Amino acid sequence: MNEIPSIQWFPGHMTKTKRMIQKNLPLVDAVVEIIDARVPLSSRNPDIRELIQGKPEIIVMNKCDTADPAANDRWLSYFSKDGGALAVDCRSGKGLDRFDDTVRRVLSPLIERNEARGMGGRVLHLMVVGIPNVGKSSFINRLAKRKKAKVEDRPGVTRDKQWVMISDGIELLDMPGVLWPKFDDMAVGEKLAFTGAVKDDVVDTELLACRLLMLLRDTYPLGLTNAYGIDLSTPEEDERMADGEPGCLSGYELLCRVGERRRMLIRGGETDTERAAACVLDEFRSGKLGRITLDTVPTDT
Repeated sequence: MNEIPSIQWFPGHMTKTKRMIQKNLPLVDAVVEIIDARVPLSSRNPDIRELIQGKPEIIVMNKCDTADPAANDRWLSYFSKDGGALAVDCRSGKGLDRFDDTVRRVLSPLIERNEARGMGGRVLHLMVVGIPNVGKSSFINRLAKRKKAKVEDRPGVTRDKQWVMISDGIELLDMPGVLWPKFDDMAVGEKLAFTGAVKDDVVDTELLACRLLMLLRDTYPLGLTNAYGIDLSTPEEDERMADGEPGCLSGYELLCRVGERRRMLIRGGETDTERAAACVLDEFRSGKLGRITLDTVPTDT
């Protein structure tokens, strides 16, 4: 199976957002980067670290309830080395009660300096950044306990900046989502497309679903068995997997089996692979295939 064709994604509003981040950075004390817990590394914009110019940073791993719990722990440990990190689920509110304490711990040197200057009640200002469709608006709305930030499900849709007071002592500056000019690593582009951070209309969704199914075949086969009744535990398959080789079934064969199990057929009894692909992508994104993390923690740390 071929890789997803090179994804180029840098419309004008992305350039505008980068300039907006740089312009407003002096107004904030720290940066909160929202990432997708299923792809923690792939969903971090590499340009952000350069843009924030050494500001304290807090990593918020959203959608943790759809990510592998053991992987969540490993990623939290990894990100905590450079600042604050917490795993949350913005739809349910899980983990958000720890945000205030995390902010105050990361910014404790600043808070202590403010108190020494008689400015102990000064509001802390945080900039919220992240790629499109990662849940920034849901994060802010949950913390503010009301619909203040407009939630937009379509990736790539930008908004003007807005300040949102989430407590007596913390105010957030919401930035539009921003991707980067080019995915040099095609695996990163694929993973972002799997999660919906890249629009489906700029990729081949059938090819994308095939690539996802092959990845799940080799890393989370139980998810395919539970969701679609695809038995990957044949003696031949087990032997290949034990030897570290990829599974026998191709991505297209797996996609056809999904269509067959869900009775997605077209005239003549052939499998409707387009519908099957949409089903696979939707069920992965909604967590119906199980708790899955596609990125692994770097081993050089």
